[in-house]
Amino acid sequence: MTTQVIVLNGGSSSGKSGIVRCLQEVLPEPWLAFGVDSLIEAMPGAGTGIEFAADGGVSVGEEFMTLEAAWATGIAAMVHAGARVIVDDVFLGGAATQERWRKVLDGLDVLWVGVRCEAAVAAGREIVRGDRVRGMAERQAEPVHRGVDYDLEVDTTHTEALECARAIARSVINGRWSAVSGSR
Repeated sequence: MTTQVIVLNGGSSSGKSGIVRCLQEVLPEPWLAFGVDSLIEAMPGAGTGIEFAADGGVSVGEEFMTLEAAWATGIAAMVHAGARVIVDDVFLGGAATQERWRKVLDGLDVLWVGVRCEAAVAAGREIVRGDRVRGMAERQAEPVHRGVDYDLEVDTTHTEALECARAIARSVINGRWSAVSGSR
């Protein structure tokens, strides 16, 4: 079986979205991309069960969890229908979030990729982006990885998105997974 789903997990401003765009260019077949940011943008304003605190904290409630579960189920349905999909997510619940994805993606060949970035570097990117609550990147840098099992990890602290994408693509094409460090 060949890889059908690539799940990227990392904190805010860790470089996941850039890697996704590069992956779509370097992978030999077409891949659809779905990110948690798009899910949040698709939701109506207040009352969706997700709150962003002034210090960068994020809390989710029942409404959000229900909509997120429907979104994930829809992504899995597309894969079952023949699409290859890259998921860009932030596992706020660490291992518990991965377990929810594992259940939805059961029976599919999934490559689990951890996208790491030093908290200070991610915080700098957050400032440059200007579309995030300050503090979110630092608060999420490590907790999103707690208890999560990966097939492959990349570190964008000193490694460009294209280089990380090429390493992930090699793993998909060759069917082999190994760690990729961000050191030069």
